[in-house]
Amino acid sequence: MPQGKPAGVPCIQLDEQLRCKIFGKPERPAVCGQLQASVEMCGAVEDSGVHARAWLMRLEDLTRPA
Repeated sequence: MPQGKPAGVPCIQLDEQLRCKIFGKPERPAVCGQLQASVEMCGAVEDSGVHARAWLMRLEDLTRPA
């Protein structure tokens, strides 16, 4: 997304399973590669990504430009 991704809008590079379609490819934005997963962010394996998505949505809300 050349102008960045607005908060609350899913990344255009996510597939139907919410997996990154450009993971590991050179065109993947640097900010994505710099995001380091942690237990705090990702939650338990059983969460199936629910916790991580909620965490990322909260980060977006907290950093949304005024």
